[in-house]
Amino acid sequence: MRPAGDSANDVGEAAKAELGRRIVDVALLRGEFVLSSGEESGFYFDKYLFETRPELLSRVADFLAERVPEGVDVLAGPELGGVALATALSLRTGLPFVIVRKRSKGYGTGRLIEGRLAPADRVLIVEDVVSTGAESIRSARTVAECGATVVGVLAVLDREQGGARNVADAGFAFDAVYRRGELAM
Repeated sequence: MRPAGDSANDVGEAAKAELGRRIVDVALLRGEFVLSSGEESGFYFDKYLFETRPELLSRVADFLAERVPEGVDVLAGPELGGVALATALSLRTGLPFVIVRKRSKGYGTGRLIEGRLAPADRVLIVEDVVSTGAESIRSARTVAECGATVVGVLAVLDREQGGARNVADAGFAFDAVYRRGELAM
């Protein structure tokens, strides 16, 4: 842990805050929205508005990379929003990744996990925006059912709607680069 006032830490925090402002500027939508949980919300973070911009996705990957726990063998990107993040983080860290499908296809291999995953692998689920954590938990359980160990869920944004607690209650560690309360909305 760096001491308070450490200039390297100050630069990192300033860069993180600036990126947070950019994400809010490009991805925060106001209006009436129904979230994947079924809850209604007056705001929505459209992850695709920051994930599809290389200059933002690259910087998000930098901050995610700082939070990857030791001993992770494989990253897992839930379909669809987590795939771009897992790809960018894989390129940043050199760790391989897999894609976790919401449901198996009725053709081809019919797998729920695309890519190579071994039972001994230690896997980090990479998420975009977490509200209740239901999708994160579903993805983590899918990976665990393959025999791999889920070391945790790492998100770009925690909407602070119980997701962190729900993920922890399901037995998985949770971390996020940003929490809604940290962002100027």
